[in-house]
Amino acid sequence: MPIKQENEITIRILCSKEELIKHLEEKGLKKGRKFRLDDHYLIPKILKVEELTAREILSKAVIIRNIENDGKIVNKITFKKKIINEKGEIVSQTATSCEVFDYTEGIRLFEELGYYEIMNIIEDDIIYYNDNIELAIKDIYNGDLLIETETNENIKKIEELKEIIEKLEIPFEKENYFVKKAEERLRGILAEKKY
Repeated sequence: MPIKQENEITIRILCSKEELIKHLEEKGLKKGRKFRLDDHYLIPKILKVEELTAREILSKAVIIRNIENDGKIVNKITFKKKIINEKGEIVSQTATSCEVFDYTEGIRLFEELGYYEIMNIIEDDIIYYNDNIELAIKDIYNGDLLIETETNENIKKIEELKEIIEKLEIPFEKENYFVKKAEERLRGILAEKKY
């Protein structure tokens, strides 16, 4: 069961996907793989969601993932543990995952263990990269256009990621380098259901 340590930033894009792709290609980035994430967020039925923030609820969530990557299907159960500083920025994150044969069976297993699905987020991703950085364009169904990037062997710190993003002159919301798509979606769901 692999545990992955990562530091990432996620930014909200202020142009169309087509304009973004053209801009990245003009900056010399190359197109890489494409894939679809279909994430099912399950939480324990005993949680009193009306008494918790979206972040607190998600800290108890298990994600059942169906990943379609160039025709290959991978199904995973993932639990993410995030360390967040006083500014609300993700300082570090670990993800523990294990592959499962069938994601629907994974959902059924957790339902039997007392969990229920609180939301489903589907996104189409395209990777753009150069020698220093890999950017994942995330086209969220019924949502935003985001870019996510992580520290790597060449880029060890979040501040370095920010500098590279700024140098690429991507049109994005400059005041937020840590868009939390799952938290935003869950806050909307909780407001609709008026917990």
